[in-house]
Amino acid sequence: MNGELRIGVDVGGTNTDAALLRGAEVLATLKTATTKNANDGVFAAIQGLLDAKDVAESDVAAVMIGTTRFLNAVIQRQDLQKVGVFRLCGSATRSLPPMVDWPRDLRDRIGADCALVAGGVEFDGRPIAPLDSDAIRLTCREWRNKGIEYVAICSVFALVDSKMEIEAARIVEEEMPGVGLSLSHRIGHTGLLQRESATILNASLMKLGSQTVAAFQSAFSRLNLECALYLTQNDGTVMSADYAARYPIFTIASGPTNSMRGAAFLSGIGDAIVIDIGGTTTDIGLLSGGFPRSRGEGAEIAGVRTNFRVPDVFSMGLGGGSIVRSEGRAVSVGPESVGYRLTELASVFGGKELTATDIAVAGGQAVLGDPLNVDDLDPELVGAALAHMKARIEDIVDRMKPGPDPIPAILVGGGSVLIGGGLKGCNRVEKPAHFGSANAIGAAIAQISGEVDTVVSLDGQSREAAIQSVIGDARERAVEAGASARNLEVVELSETPLAYLPGNAVRMSVKVVGDLDR
Repeated sequence: MNGELRIGVDVGGTNTDAALLRGAEVLATLKTATTKNANDGVFAAIQGLLDAKDVAESDVAAVMIGTTRFLNAVIQRQDLQKVGVFRLCGSATRSLPPMVDWPRDLRDRIGADCALVAGGVEFDGRPIAPLDSDAIRLTCREWRNKGIEYVAICSVFALVDSKMEIEAARIVEEEMPGVGLSLSHRIGHTGLLQRESATILNASLMKLGSQTVAAFQSAFSRLNLECALYLTQNDGTVMSADYAARYPIFTIASGPTNSMRGAAFLSGIGDAIVIDIGGTTTDIGLLSGGFPRSRGEGAEIAGVRTNFRVPDVFSMGLGGGSIVRSEGRAVSVGPESVGYRLTELASVFGGKELTATDIAVAGGQAVLGDPLNVDDLDPELVGAALAHMKARIEDIVDRMKPGPDPIPAILVGGGSVLIGGGLKGCNRVEKPAHFGSANAIGAAIAQISGEVDTVVSLDGQSREAAIQSVIGDARERAVEAGASARNLEVVELSETPLAYLPGNAVRMSVKVVGDLDR
């Protein structure tokens, strides 16, 4: 990172964390309560870092922000736009319409108008049918009259040949000037329905993406920052703000990823289980080579199946703000949480709720607020609650491990004070310096990636030529997202022969990573 100053910010449900780094050195960290208007919290966190270290705004080279705003929008069915959907296909691909397996309330909220028009290609790029331009133009005129401003386009085997999607997009732009377009060959992997669903979700979030980026840029203006702004994405890398406004779907699982990348950076351990305990949730995932292990089957977002890769992370409602309840000898912790109101409602801060933080203070594992406020808690209740939280985490660790042998564990997050001592199934437990801000640090150290997942035919071309072509496409995407073309590195390359398809077909997946462009 050449000694440059970077700021990483992670906006969580309870806390907003920020970190200031020079190269690999962590200069300062800051934790503040997340505000109702998250942008105000981001402004306050960055301003606090600059003031604490007396850093001039001109010295900051880049700011990376991780946010759950887009995930929350889908989960809460809020701030989603109406979408028009084109599927370019033949007669054999019309039996299952778009969004057929979506939750009804989400499908109704987006209210997509769907048009299945002739087009699409076979696995080897041969057209299934000529693109029906007239049907696209007629449909666009109907949608324009309905006030639809966002359109998703998905073609059969678009990852093999994207020309029909690109041509369809050109026609849509002619008929609907200013339309927001989401093309499936830029969003998902192989698998029509899942790729289509991811493309529709992205389209529905594009207006919120533009608004969110504009709000962050407004905060930049208030801070007199003129550096580049990036948003973190699912795979542990970042993308430029403009790119994020077009592809907000790529931020959906960025929160846990930031913490895992930060854990690897702070501990120096590349292969381990990471336990990130925040104020509201605990996220547990596996590091492999310093990056999160990906979930093979793709992401399910608020009941919608997609096929872009996200970290294989188990999340549960256990954090510092989790509400503790007891009935007889039975103790429960969470999933209900006081969230960002922890310092207002928790007992140690004079509130009336008994939280997991109160238990940690009463058990001698943390020093927060006024310990006298929990001095009269029943020791049996405290012991039972601590044991309950630890057992829940140990159970998930056992399920996430790649095998029976013990592995290292890295404990991060402000809520990690809830766990004391060793953990079953782990040969050691590391809690590195700055553990409470691993998420913000993970955002600050992130690089930029480009990824392509496609099917190629090796009839008529060599394997080496096919690989280089796919790598070239991945490099182009990384540069478009804000990476420097000078030092891009291939970090993942996989090939899967597809025996059920003719023509010596192979699925190829490539990911390249590089530093920020300057």
